[in-house]
Amino acid sequence: MMPSKQKYVLALDNGTQSIRAIVFDLEGQIVAKSQVTIEPYVSPQPGWAEQDADYYWQSLCRACQELWPQLPISRSELAAVSLSCQRGTVVNVDRDGKPLRPAIVWLDQRQEDQLPNMGAWDLLFSAVGQRGAVRHFQSQAEAIWIRQQQPEVWRNTHKFLMLSGYHCYRLTGSYVDSVASQVGYIPFNYKTQQWAGKRDWRWKALPITPTMLPGLCAPGEVMGSISAEAAAQTGIPEGLPLVAAGSDKACEVLGSGCVRPDMASLSYGTTATYNVTCDRYFEAAPPIPPYPAAVPDAYNAEIMIQRGYWMVSWFKREFGLREKRLAEQQGIAPEVLFDELLKEVPPGSMGLTLQPYWSPGLREPGPEAKGAIIGFGDVHTRAHIYRAIIEGLAYALRAGKERVEKRTGTAIQTLRVSGGGSQSDQAMQITADVFGLAAERLHTCETSGLGAAINAAVGVGLHSDYTSAVSAMVHKGEVFTPLADNRAIYNQLFNDVYQKMYARLNPIYRSIRDITGYPRLPQDA
Repeated sequence: MMPSKQKYVLALDNGTQSIRAIVFDLEGQIVAKSQVTIEPYVSPQPGWAEQDADYYWQSLCRACQELWPQLPISRSELAAVSLSCQRGTVVNVDRDGKPLRPAIVWLDQRQEDQLPNMGAWDLLFSAVGQRGAVRHFQSQAEAIWIRQQQPEVWRNTHKFLMLSGYHCYRLTGSYVDSVASQVGYIPFNYKTQQWAGKRDWRWKALPITPTMLPGLCAPGEVMGSISAEAAAQTGIPEGLPLVAAGSDKACEVLGSGCVRPDMASLSYGTTATYNVTCDRYFEAAPPIPPYPAAVPDAYNAEIMIQRGYWMVSWFKREFGLREKRLAEQQGIAPEVLFDELLKEVPPGSMGLTLQPYWSPGLREPGPEAKGAIIGFGDVHTRAHIYRAIIEGLAYALRAGKERVEKRTGTAIQTLRVSGGGSQSDQAMQITADVFGLAAERLHTCETSGLGAAINAAVGVGLHSDYTSAVSAMVHKGEVFTPLADNRAIYNQLFNDVYQKMYARLNPIYRSIRDITGYPRLPQDA
């Protein structure tokens, strides 16, 4: 038998800021790549985040069409395609598969006050002290808001899909999605990694019915093949298998090679996250569940900093005009000058310490939490603030690491860093110093796409299993080792200052909420 010519896979990655189409070889090297910048969302009202679902699809088509002229191989050599998507973005479609309203993007902050009565479930959750958590779940659920505020849209909703499920439909013509893409306010059982059972409380909490949901496939399973219509619009060969991958974060963890509980994947993205992969269900920050991993029958225990590297973008936008102008004059990337800002400030930012709770949580930080910067003196400049942001994110993620280690009983031996922030050498060094571990950058910054490519390669048998695929396709890049003096300073600041901030500021946060009414708590609805 002649060896197959199909030794390449196509990964489609619909992130928050852009959509990428990337062809990888079986060693995890990028053969060709295109990237289309997208508008993350529009805000018809304050706090809302929406985007036209067809805009995502047309941008994905454009990314594919811009890829083909760069491709040094024939498209016939592609063995499979896989898809990674931003998680938590939802699309309502009618019986013809047409979106009924703009997609509600994961960054959306609207809440619904008129919550469904759950009958006996309300009494049960009140008895066990979980009613507030369930009402938070309901108040955040896009399905409830749409049903209450746009009843006609809800009446005409045939399928309620994640953005990944919408793309799968456009690519194959079938309503199907990956198990590892189901992250959101939906009737999904994270423990069994299937739609909730018939008697599950989620069906009572939400207006969604089983017929409104797509079929699910495990990561690595073939979900369908590229339809003639999709082939005409994207240029992807008709009939090419579409293999289930996962959400962008799940694929990022896999693309970082973190498939064991002693390996941590740290992502400096729009949302900063800390993840480990485990084969058992446990809640790193109860009641938040572990999300499905991009490896079948596994879980990603995750600690999330909701605004994450958004704070860095905010700083650059509000305080970085000088660096942007200088970079234009010198013909260099602005990030080079921002790294120089970090170098100007000693480790610990002269005591300036930041708590990155710009978006509150459910437990710790609680829903009343706010961001804080303490320790200001007349020596501090905007450079100190910038470094304090990077350090504060690292402190929060280290706190997550220690929480996960305590829950798993497994110490982290390997720390791999991805996301836009990983491209900063100074941020990488700060991470190594705060964590007290070598921080490894991967050979490619496209870890989400690489994770999806690994799913595709395993799914069609180009690699026999995930262990061999990760070994062949994931490669360690530059390593930043902790500096002893810096590590000592950060240990003291982390233990004696940062770790004590939330408990001591929490009563003040509550007073702010009581006085101003912001942020409103779900149980107040």
